[in-house]
Amino acid sequence: MSQYPIKPELQVSGKLSDNERLKAESKHLRGTIEQDLSDEITGGFNGDNFMLVRFHGMYQQDDRDIRAERAAQKLEPLHNVMLRARMPGGIITPKQWLAIDQFAADKTLYGSIRLTTRQTFQFHGVLKPNIKPMHQFLNSIGIDSIATAGDVNRNVLCTSNPVESELHQQAYQWAVKISEHLLPKTRAYAEIWLDEEKVETTETEPVLGENYLPRKFKTTVVIPPHNDIDVHANDLNFVAIAENGKLIGFNVLVGGGLAMTFGDNSTYPRKAEVLGFISLEHTLEVAEHVVTVQRDYGDRVNRKNAKTKYTIDRIGVDTFKAEVEQRVGVPFAPARPFEFTTRGDRFGWVAGIDGKHHLTLFIENGRVLDFPGKPLKTGLAAIAKVHQGDFRMTANQNLIVAGVPPEQKALIEQLAREHGLIDDGHSEQRKNSMACVSFPTCPLAMAEAERYLPELVTKVEALLSKHQVDDDHIVLRVTGCPNGCGRAMLAEVGLVGRAPGKYNVYLGGNKVGTRIPKLYLDNVGETQILGELDKLIARWASERSSGECFGDFVIRTGVVAEVKVSKTDFHA
Repeated sequence: MSQYPIKPELQVSGKLSDNERLKAESKHLRGTIEQDLSDEITGGFNGDNFMLVRFHGMYQQDDRDIRAERAAQKLEPLHNVMLRARMPGGIITPKQWLAIDQFAADKTLYGSIRLTTRQTFQFHGVLKPNIKPMHQFLNSIGIDSIATAGDVNRNVLCTSNPVESELHQQAYQWAVKISEHLLPKTRAYAEIWLDEEKVETTETEPVLGENYLPRKFKTTVVIPPHNDIDVHANDLNFVAIAENGKLIGFNVLVGGGLAMTFGDNSTYPRKAEVLGFISLEHTLEVAEHVVTVQRDYGDRVNRKNAKTKYTIDRIGVDTFKAEVEQRVGVPFAPARPFEFTTRGDRFGWVAGIDGKHHLTLFIENGRVLDFPGKPLKTGLAAIAKVHQGDFRMTANQNLIVAGVPPEQKALIEQLAREHGLIDDGHSEQRKNSMACVSFPTCPLAMAEAERYLPELVTKVEALLSKHQVDDDHIVLRVTGCPNGCGRAMLAEVGLVGRAPGKYNVYLGGNKVGTRIPKLYLDNVGETQILGELDKLIARWASERSSGECFGDFVIRTGVVAEVKVSKTDFHA
């Protein structure tokens, strides 16, 4: 029950989705997860628990590469969980890094640490007997996975900004505060995973509500002019406004989101839009009440239309804004001027204004593992043993060795080069390409993404070289399905998986991530994709204006139309 007067005319009527029943009957996210853990008949979770474990930061998966083989042997799929940690702003200490490195080696099927587009790390392949020990282990080093999945506010992102140390620290602290403020208040996580005592009290969820949110909710804190966390992929964004290097408040942007469903034109990717400026003292209230308005008016009937972007398009941004203002008790001020000029990570060494140095390492696909000739995982462990600062995971699946004193620079660089963590042969194209996990672990995958990206980039590099533009790059992203984890719907060239070896190709995003691309090719294979890119890159090389990026070029020349208003333009 909301503590605010509900306006029925703003709600969606109809039979609630089954997920609403599931949440209502879950005893504040407990379900029967605890009993399920002792069920040795299956390696998975039963009934509602399959969905409920998501609120605890896990997805049940299996190895799809061996699914058919196991079925032939009359075995169930190799059930395991992927766990995503809660790391607001992506900061992790060297001590914590060494601990998760060891756990990945000892207790997961794949042995890797996966850096994600949500600025955190994932463990893939944790078998049922190791799940509870995993949570207790993470808790012992100061990490949890509360609310990194499910219908709640997810991991809060923050610009990695290693240069303006004081401003970054202020922004990062707000990311942490927002994360803590919007967490579920239920003690389910502590009781189930940490064996904390069950306290007989009446629990309430004052922010998220008794049925939690209609769908997942994503929040960021971003420091212009660097859009390294892709604000337009997120429901709620706090754009830092600084004066003389001091944070004074935020512009608030709402309604971004990239997921869609093939064949359903009521779904579409959408940019976030500005509500206005707020001073620092109202930050948590505004965060809370953007969430409560979405909680009360989001679509609980059709989950495909349940995200904040659809709520805003249904009731109108002015109505949404007025509801937030009424609940906060303070109106938004006019937005302060800001501009995004860059998006990708700045690789190599960067000097901070505090005299410390920061090394951004390119981690292809975010997969930290020892590869032949490139023992990345061993190398990062070696750096962690001597590093005196912190590590910062970026929202582009890379890692920053941050806060290095001048006298340690040479040692850190030596270790990085010895283990293949610095490779001067990596092109700008490779460093600006990204993919989601997809096969073999993601149950939603329709086509390859992570395993396909390296070879695809090599072929795109060849096209750039052929047309003598290999000093430039195209923001290229590949996802195995249309759910948006690899943020292909903010790329200049986005490939979205339709079936094994088949993709939709979207063109027309831009380098700073402020435009949604549009469908160019439907359900095509690599030969046709590369053939079209060959022709388009040839035209771009010979016809582009000075400094014109590929995405701007294909719109200016009419290859695709610009998406200005997603609801009407994206499927037109």
